[in-house]
Amino acid sequence: MAKKPESNEANIPKGRVSRFTRLGTMASKIAGNVVASGVSELAKGNRPKLKDLLLTPKNVKRVADQLAQMRGAAMKVGQLISMDASDVLPEELTELLSRLRSDAKAMPQEQLIELLNKQWGEHWQKRFIQFPMTPIAAASIGQVHKVITQDLKRLAIKIQYPGIKQSINSDVDNVAGLIRLSGLLPKDIDIKPLLKEAKAQLHDEANYTLEGERLKQYAKVIEDDDAFIMPELDEEFSSDDVLAMTYLDGVAIESFYDAEQSTRNFIISQLLRLFFKELFDFQLVQTDPNFANYQFEPELNCIVLLDFGATRDFSQAMSNDYLALMRSAVNQDRDGVANAALSLQLLKPSLPSQVKSTIFEMCYEACEPLYTQGEYDFASTDLLQRLRERGLELGFDKSYAHTPPIDTIFLHRKLMGLFMLAIKLRAKVDVRGLFLPYA
Repeated sequence: MAKKPESNEANIPKGRVSRFTRLGTMASKIAGNVVASGVSELAKGNRPKLKDLLLTPKNVKRVADQLAQMRGAAMKVGQLISMDASDVLPEELTELLSRLRSDAKAMPQEQLIELLNKQWGEHWQKRFIQFPMTPIAAASIGQVHKVITQDLKRLAIKIQYPGIKQSINSDVDNVAGLIRLSGLLPKDIDIKPLLKEAKAQLHDEANYTLEGERLKQYAKVIEDDDAFIMPELDEEFSSDDVLAMTYLDGVAIESFYDAEQSTRNFIISQLLRLFFKELFDFQLVQTDPNFANYQFEPELNCIVLLDFGATRDFSQAMSNDYLALMRSAVNQDRDGVANAALSLQLLKPSLPSQVKSTIFEMCYEACEPLYTQGEYDFASTDLLQRLRERGLELGFDKSYAHTPPIDTIFLHRKLMGLFMLAIKLRAKVDVRGLFLPYA
């Protein structure tokens, strides 16, 4: 008998009870695997460790598969943990979190139609010439469909998964407990601030009316800037649970890794220029580093900006502190970088002087693209490796642990995303020159 093709659809559990039941069922199965594996090891004369029993490929896959179907909360908790503590996470959890970012499943057609009937009425199909049931993308809290309306508008329709809003808080708590139960997270990592932020951010991202306002607000950042284009909000089809925007053509930005050097340099130069503009001119930053948020339109020679759900306001004070840090770096002023790092609360002031010196030096070294004269060659840089080695010099003393303000975590997340994209595209960019207008 021919094997049935694997579907990339999965019903989204809507109620809190059904969602919690799924987590409880998975926890029971993991416990069963642990007992079975433990008995097997004891029979062989071995004394197994609980962590080794929990971190079996079968258990890790079970957790990943279940969390991917739970959507929103599971994926957001995973993303926040991975961006704040990725250097100390076990390889198994790092891989699991990576899967959460890429393995989201789409709603089945029946569930999608039921949802849209509630949003637009039962005869909504008559308003479209084309509405494919298969989405062009599925992410943490919704999926996107490319459609054509009766008046020939090409739209990208983002549709929120059912039950997301009502279960955010309980889902976040349940998922965090499950990750703890799985033994995949080191015990000394305090994730309470990240869980609080996960709930707040998910509530914002689940408010598509708010994202629509962000879309209009961000348009001012790129106003009259020919290097960028972004979608426009279509209010006719938008609501709290559906976000409709003009559909823009573009090619995945990471696919230009083998394009002409000048094209690769242009892409990274413009994205870095945009980052400086976001932080210093508007204090409004799109903080999601996902490469999928950027496309390139070769015919127009411009970058397409997508998805503004993670757009955050930054205070003028924080903007000023980062400006002071970067100005100091450009001028190779180590003391200035250290003072700015303290103002930004990137470390505890009470740390031993030797430890503080190491962290200050890491902050300065991280600014290497800013104080490098001329083009910075992202293709050959070993900066991340050097920073990792400096971090190892600090050892693993728990007293050094410090969670900086959440806004700085998100900003560094954005910068790391740009840095990784620059490495992938093997760009050569005069980063110092791009910053000099602010110096």
